[in-house]
Amino acid sequence: MPAILIHGVPDTHHVWDGVRRHLTRPDVEAWDMPGFGAERPAGFGSTKEEYADWLIERLERVGEPVDLVGHDWGCILTLRVAGLRPDLVRTWAGGNGPISAEYVWHPLAKIWQDQVQGERYMSELRTEPFAEEVAVGFDVPLQLAREMAGRVDGTMKDAVLRLYRSALTMGAEWEPALSAVTAPSVVFWGAQDPACQIEFGRKLGASLHASQVIEMDCNHWTVLQQPAEVAGILEKHWSAHAGA
Repeated sequence: MPAILIHGVPDTHHVWDGVRRHLTRPDVEAWDMPGFGAERPAGFGSTKEEYADWLIERLERVGEPVDLVGHDWGCILTLRVAGLRPDLVRTWAGGNGPISAEYVWHPLAKIWQDQVQGERYMSELRTEPFAEEVAVGFDVPLQLAREMAGRVDGTMKDAVLRLYRSALTMGAEWEPALSAVTAPSVVFWGAQDPACQIEFGRKLGASLHASQVIEMDCNHWTVLQQPAEVAGILEKHWSAHAGA
């Protein structure tokens, strides 16, 4: 049974490159979501529901339950799937993606959710200033921030706006389904994240009856800042449930 890693926003599968270098198992796949380094199917509207449906369809094609991992929006979407289709998920791990009616979207998300401000922000977005914003504001190594920013193309910009505009009340809509998640779970969360505060990691862990909520000494992008530590968390979690 493979391990499937799902990225967040504005990322692609490359956000997992550092983590994967520290993993020992050979059956690990990192998938690109439609519009994020991958083509969008005709008629795909990039809403949160469509991304959840897309993930369910891909997991169904795997043919067996997987070890599912997500960061940021990947955390949110993988948990949505784990609640809707627990038969597809053997274990779950993830973090820095709140699912709570009490969560208030961070300032940049609010800009993206605004029809006028969001379009203006994306039209004015340039690689180097955006990379510096990520590096300084979220403690991401500058070179990795540049690589991330360099992958933000027109399709991704549009996908981001559509996703966030579909998610104004995501917490209230999706929080109840967390009770349906049956997969053994572990939460790893950058405790210094200003956008997705640690209190929501703790709250998520309680909702999932997670075996642990690991509060990492880093910012939002745990997978870029502490890839070896994330890999260690995942391998320990997988090993603990190897016979499941």
